[in-house]
Amino acid sequence: MEVVDRIKDQVESNPVIIYMKGTPQMPMCGFSSRASEALKQCEKEFAYVNIIADPEVHENLPRFSEWPTFPQLFIKGELVGGCDIMMELAANGELKKMIDEATADS
Repeated sequence: MEVVDRIKDQVESNPVIIYMKGTPQMPMCGFSSRASEALKQCEKEFAYVNIIADPEVHENLPRFSEWPTFPQLFIKGELVGGCDIMMELAANGELKKMIDEATADS
C-alpha cells in the first residue's frame, strides 16, 4: 500500500488520530508531549502514529496534510492542526467538545 493511501486510511478509519514523535506514554519532544496530554485530558480513546518509528509517514504526512510540522491532529478525517492550535482548543474547552462529538458513535 502506498504511504499516502495508508495515511488516508488511518485518518479516515480513526475518529481521533495524532501523528506525533514518540507515543502518548513516551513522547519524544515537548510539542508531542503537550499535545498528547491535551488529548488524554479529554478522557476518550485516540489513535496515534509514532512518526519516528515510521519514516515514510514522517516524510509524506506534511505533503498529505499541507501542514509542515508535528504533531498533527486529525478529527473525523479533518486536520485540526498542531500543538499550538490544540493547546488553544483545550484551553477554551473546544478540543474536548470536538473529541466527544467525534467519538459519540464509537
